[in-house]
Amino acid sequence: MPTPDNRSACKLSPDHDLTEQQETLIQEILRFCTENASRKRKVLVLQGAAGTGKSIVLNTAFARLRALSNQNSPDISDHRNSILLVNHPEMIKLYRRISEGVPFLRKCDYERPTTFINKARKTGQNTDIVFIDEAHLLLSRRDAYNHFRQDNHLEEILKISRIVVMVFDPTQVLKLKSFWNEKTLHDILGNRDVLFCHLTQQFRMHANEDVEQWIKAFSRQELLPLPAHQEFDFRIFDDAQNMYEAICQHEQETGLSRILATYDYPYVLNGQDHFITEGRFHLRWDRSMPEARLPWAERPDTINEVGSVYTIQGFDLNYAGIILGPSIDYDASSGHITADPSRYEDQMAFNGKNDIDPQGKIQTSIMMNAINVLMTRPMKGLYLYASSPKLRQQLMKLNDKRSVSDKNSLKKNK
Repeated sequence: MPTPDNRSACKLSPDHDLTEQQETLIQEILRFCTENASRKRKVLVLQGAAGTGKSIVLNTAFARLRALSNQNSPDISDHRNSILLVNHPEMIKLYRRISEGVPFLRKCDYERPTTFINKARKTGQNTDIVFIDEAHLLLSRRDAYNHFRQDNHLEEILKISRIVVMVFDPTQVLKLKSFWNEKTLHDILGNRDVLFCHLTQQFRMHANEDVEQWIKAFSRQELLPLPAHQEFDFRIFDDAQNMYEAICQHEQETGLSRILATYDYPYVLNGQDHFITEGRFHLRWDRSMPEARLPWAERPDTINEVGSVYTIQGFDLNYAGIILGPSIDYDASSGHITADPSRYEDQMAFNGKNDIDPQGKIQTSIMMNAINVLMTRPMKGLYLYASSPKLRQQLMKLNDKRSVSDKNSLKKNK
């Protein structure tokens, strides 16, 4: 039984139990690496929706490859150096913690892309195989503020590696400086020999298909009838404080239960606390603690905070209570969800919008991607509260219709 401080580490550990589909894909990745040991310009792209186990497949394949290399296996004799990159500070922290208990893995086997690229440019040293988790977070334009002065992370990585194995999901793109879709990926990969692999089985959300379909539709700005009542606890709240109290109760009972919010409330990295207020609800945003050993989702104190998409991306929760902020609304005339980029507090995510997104379409998709990431975190239950009165009223109407439908179904079954 994993303890509260190592659940995510257990989930991504190479010793984690695997499904047949995952094991088959790991073998395919290892075959891809060994069969192309003497070749260059080879890329494997691993795709799949949130919760399908992409990261555990990637890290297990990476660990087995490292083991083969350290054991001087003839199958991997030309691949003495490899590295796993991820452009996510919380996940780097997690991967390095995992490496402490796995033979043949070291903390230095995991790195941020900019650090890796800049180091390679200084030393002139290439890397045989580069694994990339969350490749949709790679920079697609220069970012001098963060010391990346080239044009594209992936383009630079391809220059200094023999083989690249990467996880890619364009529905999790959260910034214009990391804007990716299928076309931009193919443009960068160019004429390289690319193998696309897919994971399809959902492991995170223990829910019926109607829950997944509802979330996908919402992310496309469509509002479907609420999923039927089931073991997965899907609830609508008209009071954010009540939702928070329900999450606190789950935290006491099962742990890994947190409040999250869309980036619609002011937050500045100035050492001060910044709060989200919705009626009776008043709680601070997550504090920046880069020195913390545990990721935000697993620190006990963060039950007293509201997490953002940047805090929680890549991690699991048991229960998530999500506040849909003022930028997310409902248009009764069209019956669709609306998103207002001008009310989105993370305007840094839209830097460069005049160059590639003058009409705001990509900005809207980024906002809805963030909601998709938030809604796909929980394994056991998803709770929603909308700040907008129109959206909140419509969600409650759908909730009432579901209750009536449940009562009618109960009568028929008697």
